[in-house]
Amino acid sequence: MSKAIRNQALSICFAVLFVGALLGQSFAGLSVYNEDQIAHGSTPIGYWDFVTSSNFVVDVAENWQSEYLQFFLFIFATIWLVQRGSPESKKPGDEGPDSDEMQLVGRFARPNSPKWAKVGGWRRTLYSNSLLLVMGAVFLLSWWLQSVAGTVVFNADQLEHGQPAVGWIEYVTSADFWDRTLQNWQSEFLAVGSMVTLSIYLRQRGSAESKPVGTPHAETATEGE
Repeated sequence: MSKAIRNQALSICFAVLFVGALLGQSFAGLSVYNEDQIAHGSTPIGYWDFVTSSNFVVDVAENWQSEYLQFFLFIFATIWLVQRGSPESKKPGDEGPDSDEMQLVGRFARPNSPKWAKVGGWRRTLYSNSLLLVMGAVFLLSWWLQSVAGTVVFNADQLEHGQPAVGWIEYVTSADFWDRTLQNWQSEFLAVGSMVTLSIYLRQRGSAESKPVGTPHAETATEGE
């Protein structure tokens, strides 16, 4: 059991951190929401009512969609774009989807390769792009959920101020929606860009996201040149 946990430690660690942060957000958000309710002369609500409300859902979905957009774009960009010296990049000259031999597919597959890597046709094509497709699907689903919940929250605020409600199309083309959305996007793009660039010159001993400490700055990717 201890070996199994050790072998999955990275996934377990982030799963625990995620659940803890989500719970913390829910309780903190409930407190803020009820303070606002009391300040406006309204009745506070319970925990379950809050976590199933559009107010909570819109904040969660807003963060999820920006994170998965970040991963989607980074995975796609690293197929075709390189950054010399970064361990987050392929070597200059290696741009593109690689050969079947390098990707261990078809006749180059190993005995323990995934089943769909060994076959041809649509199954190999689908599996060859499965990571990008899932990241993109989660992004689109989260973006849609954010837009729907955001419409409800926006209209509740409109009603409180005696303003007319708007439809979904009106909301997703509004400044309010894009103000919330672009705040997250710009921070994600900055974080990824910083990681790619800073990892050229800076090191973290023992991390898979860093080149070995003594690796020259100009060496691209962790396997060397």
